[in-house]
Amino acid sequence: MKRVVLLSIIYGFMLFSCKERQASTLNVNEIINKSIEISGGEKFATSTIEFDFRDKHYKAIRNNGLYQFERHFNDSVFSIKDVISNKGFSRFVTDGLLEIPDSMVVKYSASVNSVHYFSILPYGLNDDAVIKTYLGEEIIKNDNYHKVQVTFMQDGGGEDFEDVFVYWINSRTFIADFLAYSYNEKDGLGLRFREAYNERFVNGLRFVDYNNFKPEDKTVSVTELGSLFDTNQLKLLSKIDLKNVTVN
Repeated sequence: MKRVVLLSIIYGFMLFSCKERQASTLNVNEIINKSIEISGGEKFATSTIEFDFRDKHYKAIRNNGLYQFERHFNDSVFSIKDVISNKGFSRFVTDGLLEIPDSMVVKYSASVNSVHYFSILPYGLNDDAVIKTYLGEEIIKNDNYHKVQVTFMQDGGGEDFEDVFVYWINSRTFIADFLAYSYNEKDGLGLRFREAYNERFVNGLRFVDYNNFKPEDKTVSVTELGSLFDTNQLKLLSKIDLKNVTVN
């Protein structure tokens, strides 16, 4: 009899845990969906976006799954255009196609893709390779936030699939005000925390700039960076500003 009762308790606990996980998954998807919708939603899927970042010009053409991401800049002699599309990576120098070693293709692709990825967040967080985990709620600067961790499957997650992101999405507005991420460096793990500012909508799509911070202590977890920012324990490294944004 005791064994039957014990098995019933264990089964009930497992059933509750399963339902709790299902509820959390549904909840996190709803949070991300609302944040994406408020930021422009599916308008991103059929758009041409251009902007300047630092000394380079970027252009992204999206058409319902077809895409072309470009980066334009000049070196001391040549005009260079890097292109990532459904077909892969290409580099053009003064309009002529340049052969690139595979090792540099990976490096250039990651560099171009990273800028375009950050420029339209949170759009992209429903991609097939994304794994979302709800981490609960957290207060930052006297406001309440949903805390969502994003990781990536190896298949389809890109070269940096091991990177871990955390998003703080305002529980009232569903705007993604903060994000943090960890990435691999030669000497260990790199950590960054970004504070969004200068929010503006261009033809219905939301864009922001970022204050870019890092922790003094590299042994902390990426999930702790919100708390460290709230208590002014992060160092400002740079500003991530998008200039001359246009949307067609």
